[in-house]
Amino acid sequence: MIRRIYISLANRSMQETAANRTSFVLNICASFLIILSSYYLWKAIFADRNQLGGFSWEEMKAYLLISFLSNTILSYFSEIKISGKILDGSIAFDLLKPLDFQKARLAETVGASIFEGLVSTVLAFLILFLYEGIAIPKSPLTWVFFITSFILSQIVKYGIVYVFSLFCFWTSGHLGVALARAAVTNLFSGSLIPLSYFPSTLQYISELLPFSSIVHYPVSIFLERINITGTMGIIGLQFFWAIVLWFFGKWFWTKAVKKITINGG
Repeated sequence: MIRRIYISLANRSMQETAANRTSFVLNICASFLIILSSYYLWKAIFADRNQLGGFSWEEMKAYLLISFLSNTILSYFSEIKISGKILDGSIAFDLLKPLDFQKARLAETVGASIFEGLVSTVLAFLILFLYEGIAIPKSPLTWVFFITSFILSQIVKYGIVYVFSLFCFWTSGHLGVALARAAVTNLFSGSLIPLSYFPSTLQYISELLPFSSIVHYPVSIFLERINITGTMGIIGLQFFWAIVLWFFGKWFWTKAVKKITINGG
């Protein structure tokens, strides 16, 4: 019975995402414009160069494509659903339901991500069609590892989004929290620039943080920069961060709920 409720939440979230076409389209367009501007920026940087920082132009285009998918499949639209419940007070109704708040928000995020993922994948194939010469792995095993890594990357991203959203218990708005989360995530995930361009010490630290699981590691697997042993280690690290963030989110939720009690909510 409980499982059916979570499935129902996911289905309803997917329908809401499809219904809110204006918000969804604007979000996709914004992400597309960002990746398009990044494309032409890197194209200018790679002018008259065969390689830069260990990346060829074909590899950089693949890097940008995966970054685009990562930023649109679990988007800002999903993020405000979590913080919105806290700020508008509707979380009070959730506390009365026999549901786990974290699992319920995950179900809603998965539902929205299914629709967003389908649209993003179509756009990604259009980009592949328009811009030839993108580095694509030829080994089926690499594709299996990449898909596994990418799924884990979105689970890790959900964990980060969930934890940051809970900070809304101590704020009067979600915009500052969301922008702070996006700034930290984009920098240390490698979404803005590859982590290999960082100074060696900062790169080492960044690769240990959970943010690197969102873009850096899936791209590294996709571009076949790591052997099988290293790939298994990366997937293990992503799984580790997914578990840590999940249980940290549970602990942080118990502290946030006390905040409601203190305020008489």
